[in-house]
Order: sequence, then C-alpha cells, then structure tokens
Amino acid sequence: MEAVQVLRSTRRWIALFILGLVLSGVTAFPLVHETSWLVRAAQAVSLDRHLPALNAWLVRVETALADTSSRYPFLAYGTDWLAFGHLVIAVAFVGPWRDPVRNRWMIDVGLIACAGVIVLAFTAGPVRGIPIYWRLIDSSFGLFGAIPLAIVRRKIDSLNALEALQQTAPAA
Repeated sequence: MEAVQVLRSTRRWIALFILGLVLSGVTAFPLVHETSWLVRAAQAVSLDRHLPALNAWLVRVETALADTSSRYPFLAYGTDWLAFGHLVIAVAFVGPWRDPVRNRWMIDVGLIACAGVIVLAFTAGPVRGIPIYWRLIDSSFGLFGAIPLAIVRRKIDSLNALEALQQTAPAA
C-alpha cells in the first residue's frame, strides 16, 4: 500500500508543477492589463514611498507595454508564443504524472530548465537593462519550479525501489 501513497503524493507534486506552468502561460496573454492592474495596486499601497525604484520600474514596464501594444500590437505575438510554450510544456508533464518511473527523464529535463531560468536571468538580464531585483524575481520561478521537481525526483526513486522490492518478494 505504501507504493500507492507515494504515487499519489508524486502525482500531487507534478500536478502542482503543471498548474504553475499553466498559470504562467495563461498570464502571459494579458500583459498590458496585468501591468496596469499591478501599477494601480502599487499606488494603493504607496509603493513609491517604500520601494521607489521598484515602483518606477513597474510604471516604466506598464508604459512600455501600453505604448508598444497600441503602436505595434504584432509584437505581443511573441508573448503569445511564450504563453503557448508554457502550456505545451505543461502538457508534456502529463507523461510523468501518468507514469513517473518511466518518465523520470522528463523531471530531469524540468530541473535543468529551472536552472536555465536562473542562468538566463543573470546573463541576459544585464544586457537588456533589467534591474537586479527583477532578475531575482525571474530567478525565483526557476527556484520555485525546481522545489516540487526535486521532491518528485526523490519520490520516483522511492517508487522505483518499492517496485523492485515487489518484484523480488515471494508470491503469497
């Protein structure tokens, strides 16, 4: 019965990771509206008094997205593909959800991708003029994605060991 419990727990962690990918994907579509909402929320809590640099960055991003959206709406097509990519990756993790042991390699790919998020944030970020605090926020997605995947990887090892024990156990 322990293998069933480990499998259920493994699937819950994978489902959490899939949910994170879906949310990241879906929220990449309405960026103009989201940044407008974020700036209004920042004004409501007087972010400009507490963290003026962050507030200035949010206003700058909102202005750039609104201006770009009205003058060059076709550029949003790039973030549409970003969103689509997140959704496709989420679907790819259905394989590990269905059969974690057989699809462990996909968990390893996910862990590598999570590390890549951090590398990209700190290599491309400075080139693009992204402030350090924003690169830290971007990096947190890699970190918070790696946590459930690392747990899943450990649970898959347990499942693998339990399956091996069941195969070597004498028939009752």
